[in-house]
Amino acid sequence: MATDAEDTTMQALILGDGPFGRAVADALGARGMAIRLAGRPAAGGHDPAAFAGVDVVVDASRGESVLGNVAAAVEGGVRRFAIATTAWEPDRRAVAELLRARGASAVAASNFSPGAVVFAQLVEMAARLTARLPGYEPYIVEWHRHGKADRPSGTARDLARRILAVDPARDRFSTPADGPAETGTLEVVGVRAGTNPGRHLVGFDGPGETIELTLTARDRGACASGVAAAVDWLLAEPRSAGLHPFEAVLEVDGRLEVPAAS
Repeated sequence: MATDAEDTTMQALILGDGPFGRAVADALGARGMAIRLAGRPAAGGHDPAAFAGVDVVVDASRGESVLGNVAAAVEGGVRRFAIATTAWEPDRRAVAELLRARGASAVAASNFSPGAVVFAQLVEMAARLTARLPGYEPYIVEWHRHGKADRPSGTARDLARRILAVDPARDRFSTPADGPAETGTLEVVGVRAGTNPGRHLVGFDGPGETIELTLTARDRGACASGVAAAVDWLLAEPRSAGLHPFEAVLEVDGRLEVPAAS
């Protein structure tokens, strides 16, 4: 039995004190975890000493900060991470190598919404089917709040990669400016206006008809609940070192098991 001197409450440190970081704090706090929110350091990176006693780190900061954040956290003794930041693809290999070298595990996703996992699978299936038909051309439109830094969004980039992997007619995606579409590319259009937490539309325009699939986030609750599910998964038992996709958290006996919102 734990004594008063033995606090067994799990400690979570969330790097990023913006709207999403605060939503994650609420979701984890509802699970009984002790929460700390940390904004961007005034100068340099985070001090490894700041991670003492932390059981899990959630990175909800900026893409360029992820590698430094993970390096400081593992130096401070953390071995479990949920990386909920986008636009850190250039550092992905370095992060994975660092995690493996230090025996640490991370769940990483461009979108921790369980619906986004389902949506991505539907998009991939539609892309595979329409690629067999003559004259069908895919496109992506994503809309986020005015202040969102990355464009296209991480979710849109992931969807684009999935479409390109199964469509032999296209070899890259493009973000149009002026002029006609580039032949052999997948157009990805980003809108930044208002307070929209996230809307992704994937279309396939064919002769005489258009197929459209849409995922609309009404708030940040679904993503925050997904991060909380990833944290639960990391804490439930030891996981192999390195990066894990969010699908690993949701797949049970080959089925998707969507967590209830907290």
